[in-house]
Amino acid sequence: MSIIATIKDKYVELFVETPLLVRSPGRVNLIGEHTDYNQGLVLPAAINKNIYMAIGVRSDQQIYLHSIDLNDSFESNLSKIESSGKLWPDYILGVADQLIKKQHNLKGFNVVFGGDIPQGAGLSSSAALECATAFALNKLFSLGLEKIELAKTAQKAENEFVGVQCGLMDQFASTFGEKQAVIKLDCRSFDYEYIPFLAQEIKIVLLDTRVTHSLTTSAFNERREQCEKGVTMVSKHIIGITSLRDITQSMLIDYVEPHDELVFRRCSYILAEIKRVEDGADDLRKNNFEAFGKRMFASHNGLQYMYEVSCAELDCLVDLVREDEHVLGARMMGGGFGGCTINLVRAEHVNSLIKRVSKAYFEQIGLELKAYISEIASGTSVEMDCNDLPA
Repeated sequence: MSIIATIKDKYVELFVETPLLVRSPGRVNLIGEHTDYNQGLVLPAAINKNIYMAIGVRSDQQIYLHSIDLNDSFESNLSKIESSGKLWPDYILGVADQLIKKQHNLKGFNVVFGGDIPQGAGLSSSAALECATAFALNKLFSLGLEKIELAKTAQKAENEFVGVQCGLMDQFASTFGEKQAVIKLDCRSFDYEYIPFLAQEIKIVLLDTRVTHSLTTSAFNERREQCEKGVTMVSKHIIGITSLRDITQSMLIDYVEPHDELVFRRCSYILAEIKRVEDGADDLRKNNFEAFGKRMFASHNGLQYMYEVSCAELDCLVDLVREDEHVLGARMMGGGFGGCTINLVRAEHVNSLIKRVSKAYFEQIGLELKAYISEIASGTSVEMDCNDLPA
């Protein structure tokens, strides 16, 4: 039985009614890591791993949530939405909380959800769940919100309710994804461009470290604070500076490096990564995947040594493919300290690469490797027809 059929059946079992159905994808980010919350550029894409949600209106103010994957339930009330203490319900509750704060009229609702986005792999299952919720509530209660408003609502839920100070990239990619295209997104203006990714001979392979170090959230917020400190230091000398997007390397050298070398390195990485997105987008327009792959390796070096959000397991996986002629590029992806590396691999060598790297990774790290071959997919959609899906 398919995942969505299981979710629909569970919903009908619990509530004896036919639900609205929503699909929301995870995402990969080819290049541009930690640039989104610095109002920089990113190059993500939605992928064929999804959260599926069944949802329906209640006659009261209660919220009933059930996770298929965790076999766990949680109840709340619209009049008093608070942190669950379990985390997973907070991604849904946070979206409802944001909509209520914006004076949207909600009623109670029931949710059953599950999916096939690997947890802890850096593929933004949390953003997919938030976007599924935003789209579902928008449809269920006829709120009339545009896609960009829904993505921003989902992001704000994570910032304010969950407490992770992420930028908009994850939610935007989940919302705006298109098949066979990556999104060049300007995280300051929210202008975006679809850039074709049509190379059938190249596959996007995700290699999962199988670790998530506890530093992730605290270090993520700390890096954001360090970047903001760099902006503050420069803005004392130059009028009109509001983000790292406004700053040049020479400004960092003049106003940051003499006073705080660590903040200088953090900010320098961001400026270099924004430039890599610009140049990498040009590479893809020319179908120059070799040049793009070199920028991916450079991105990992910056994340490892300048931004310092990598870990031994991620570095091991990148090092294991660095000299492989069939791997065009590789780097850590996501917040850091675990999760996946993203690799561009020549299609006919994918299986042999996974086999080789799995063996070496186990020998060096002592963990079984997981690998996912991802395809670029379309963004969040509502009113899925279960009858069209395989059983």
